Amino acid sequence: MTKRVLLLFLLTILLLLLGLAVQRWTGNIGDPDIAPTLRQFSDRDFYQTQSNVEHLDSLHPIPYLKQLTPGLQARVNLGRQLFHDARLSGNGEISCSTCHQLEHGGHDPRTNPVGISQRTLRRNTPTVYNAAFNIAQFWDGRAEDLTQQAAIPVLHPDEMGGDWVSITHRLRSDPEMVRAFSIYPQGIREETIVDAIALYERTLITANSPLDRYLRGADDALNKTELEGYELFKTLGCISCHQGKNLGSNLFQKIGVYANDQQLASLSSLDQGRFEVTGEEKDRLVFKVPSLRNVALTAPYFHDGSRATLKDAVYDMGQLQLGITLSPEQIDKITAFLHTLTGELVEGANR
Repeated sequence: MTKRVLLLFLLTILLLLLGLAVQRWTGNIGDPDIAPTLRQFSDRDFYQTQSNVEHLDSLHPIPYLKQLTPGLQARVNLGRQLFHDARLSGNGEISCSTCHQLEHGGHDPRTNPVGISQRTLRRNTPTVYNAAFNIAQFWDGRAEDLTQQAAIPVLHPDEMGGDWVSITHRLRSDPEMVRAFSIYPQGIREETIVDAIALYERTLITANSPLDRYLRGADDALNKTELEGYELFKTLGCISCHQGKNLGSNLFQKIGVYANDQQLASLSSLDQGRFEVTGEEKDRLVFKVPSLRNVALTAPYFHDGSRATLKDAVYDMGQLQLGITLSPEQIDKITAFLHTLTGELVEGANR
């Protein structure tokens, strides 16, 4: 009798272990009813504090990336793999990096990016660099954070055209990917995929630009022309919208504040901005103010990619947003200042 009880006990343990193995392989161990929730990381986990930095004129330097804990670094490394993995798309040909090209300022240099089945998309791709500091994601702010943002293009029928059933099946069929996801108790699931990508994106910061060095006290970081452009940037009112760590992306603003009726009709013909998200009249033609970080690398400009050069964009912003016509000399100086916003990508972050 004792032997039979012992045998049944051992058999039960064996079946339990087998069940756990099957769950880990299929991803069912991450059932939200029984699994622990994903850990929420804060900025303190990623970025060094800047307690001794003087914040001049509402502008803040980009903080430096910390040395991450081994567990967090493992998730970031997995997110880097997934960011470049075309298996997340419906046709297995498009990855996040297809449109967020890290070698081209973290955006798509085409006026209109091209999604699955060669479908032309309506809006120019925002940069992924420093997106962790945005008030919201996408031009219309429809995603609250990077985790929400990471999932939306994957499922969008015109962008990556994927679905989570097919994506998780592909990844679970890859033993190396199963091993990589062993860092998550939940295994390979929608939640862990987007979590890893979002954590990786939080490391894509470009610190130590000439302006950052100037804000930290290096008076010689900007030359005479750049400093004159900086003064114009402030006195003309550019800084009223382009402020904070990202020199933008921390508020929403209507485009065409000083546009005439013909210009407004042209702006409204294709894109109503945040109004398409909220349905509120006050949000018609309202867009997230774009970051000016690395703006010299992210042509073409505006939500529709309609301006090919930085000087053209500066001229248009003077007319449409400030109600003034900038002189060629003013444009040259402001453009010189904008070039000082090109930062340094953390070594290895894009590899």
